[in-house]
Amino acid sequence: MGKKVKTTKIISKEHYGDNCLIDSVQQPEDGAVRRPKGIVEVYEVGDDGKEKLVRKSNLVVYRGREMLAQRLVDVDNSTGSYSYTRPTKDEFVSWLGLGDGGVTPADPFDPIPPTLTDESLAARVMINASDSSCADYHVTSVGYPDDGYYKHPFDSVTFERDILNDSKWLVVKITTTIGTDDANGKQISEAGLFSAESRSGGYSGNFSLFARVTFPSMVKTSDRRLIFVWYLYL
Repeated sequence: MGKKVKTTKIISKEHYGDNCLIDSVQQPEDGAVRRPKGIVEVYEVGDDGKEKLVRKSNLVVYRGREMLAQRLVDVDNSTGSYSYTRPTKDEFVSWLGLGDGGVTPADPFDPIPPTLTDESLAARVMINASDSSCADYHVTSVGYPDDGYYKHPFDSVTFERDILNDSKWLVVKITTTIGTDDANGKQISEAGLFSAESRSGGYSGNFSLFARVTFPSMVKTSDRRLIFVWYLYL
């Protein structure tokens, strides 16, 4: 009989509707700043399939706007005046990365909110040493903590109408499973969606952070799988 595998589901919801992407040249009348809004919820999944909310923290996302804008109008903005390293217009959201820099060492259960100018995960962790379907291979000799792949492919990407809100948004649902052979022994407290110009296994980059989420630290073991479900409301 095989070993029992525990499942933890991390659900991230990011809204780009009324408070972010708008077709107006006017500022909001109330003077509010328009920016993405998001939340992350962590659930333990029981043997009966029921989900129990065990942890919850706020989410802040920003940098992927550049990638979206460039692809939307097919214009390269590499000569823009922003100080951060920007994605190319040929990139698309295609990989998930993990890290252990989402909390302070003094309190591993208190996430540090992402900032609008984040360019990468705070502290990347290796996801798999040999799975060639993954990407972004690095070795310790160039400053990485472990030899192996640091990006994981998505399981699926689906499009849904937000029927609970009169189809107000188009919802992009991205699902990624970190399985029993992935990231074992690692403290996981942050995750990121990354854009790249390819989703082929073994791809070496470049990779650009699209969105980042932090949550209370959890230890990934061989008897646990993590399911990341990322909802983008457009």
